[in-house]
Amino acid sequence: MQKNIDMVKMVFSDRHNTKTVGSDLKKLLLTIARITILVGVCYIILAPIIGIIVNSVSGNTDAYDPMVYVIPKNPTWEKYTLVFERMDYLGTMGRNMIYVFALMIIQLVICSMVGYGFARFNFPFKRLLFACLVIMIVIPSHTIMLPIYMTFRNFDPLGMMSLFHGESVNLMGTVWPVFIMTIFGTGVRSGLYIYIFTQFFRGLPKEIEEAAFVDGAGVWYTYFRIMLVNAMPAVVTVTVFSMVWQFNDTFFAKLFLISDEIAVSKQGLSLQATIANVDRIMEPAIQKLYLDAGIVLVLLPIVIIYIVLQKYFIEGVERSGIVG
Repeated sequence: MQKNIDMVKMVFSDRHNTKTVGSDLKKLLLTIARITILVGVCYIILAPIIGIIVNSVSGNTDAYDPMVYVIPKNPTWEKYTLVFERMDYLGTMGRNMIYVFALMIIQLVICSMVGYGFARFNFPFKRLLFACLVIMIVIPSHTIMLPIYMTFRNFDPLGMMSLFHGESVNLMGTVWPVFIMTIFGTGVRSGLYIYIFTQFFRGLPKEIEEAAFVDGAGVWYTYFRIMLVNAMPAVVTVTVFSMVWQFNDTFFAKLFLISDEIAVSKQGLSLQATIANVDRIMEPAIQKLYLDAGIVLVLLPIVIIYIVLQKYFIEGVERSGIVG
C-alpha cells in the first residue's frame, strides 16, 4: 500500500516539475522576445543619432571609406572646432537661450492660469472654449499659416495702429509675433500645455484650496503660493516641452523671418553654405560631416536639460494623463 502511495506521489511530482519547467521556459521566451523588440525599437530610434555623432568625429578620408560604419578610422575634433567658430556658438546660443527662456516663462504663467481656470472655475461657454482648446491641439499650424502671416504682416489690432501710428505695422523679421501669440495663449503648443495643467489641477484635492481660503488667503495667493507649488511635476513637464519645441521651432522662425542669430534652429540651414563659401570646402560628403557636428552642438543644451529634469518630467507626464 505504501509503495502505491509513493508511486502516485512520484507521478504527481514529475508532472509538477514538468509544468514548472514549461512555465519557466515560457517566461524565458517571453523575456527574450521583449528584449529583442526593445533593442530593435531603440536601434531604429537611436541609429540616426549614432550616425550623426560618428560622422561628426570622422576624418575626411572616412567619408569615402565604405568600411567605416560605427567606429571611424581617423577620429578628429577638427569639425567641432571649425563649426564652433563659424556658428559663433556661444553668442548665438546665449541669445537663443534668452529667447527660449523668455517664451518658456510666459507660457508657464499664461497656460497654468488658463488651465487652473478650466479646472476650478465655472463660467459661461466653458465647454465650448475647452472644445476650442482641443481643436487648437489637433489642427496643425500649417493650415492657418496664411492668416497668421497676414495678421502680423499688417498688424493693426482693432484699428489702433492706424489711429495712433497712421498705418499698420509690419512685424516681420522681429520676434514680436511669437511673443504676442505666446502672451495670448496661442504660441507653440500652448494648447497642449493648457491641457496638461487642466488635467493636473483636476487631480489635486479641493481641500487644499478650501483650507487656504479658510485661513484668509485670496485667489491669487492660493494660486501662486499653494496650487502652483503643488503642480511642480506639471510645471517641469511643460518647461521641458516648451524649451524643446521653442528651441527646435523652424516653422514660425521661417514664417516670421526671424534672424538666424536668435533662432539657432535655423543655423543648420546656413551652416553648409558658410562652410562652402568661407572655407572653400566644396565636397558634399565632407560638408555633411561639418553639418553633423553642428547638429550635435545644437542638440547638446536640450539633451543636458532633459537629463537633469528627466525624473520630474516623467512624473509630470504620468500624473497629467498625457499618453501617446
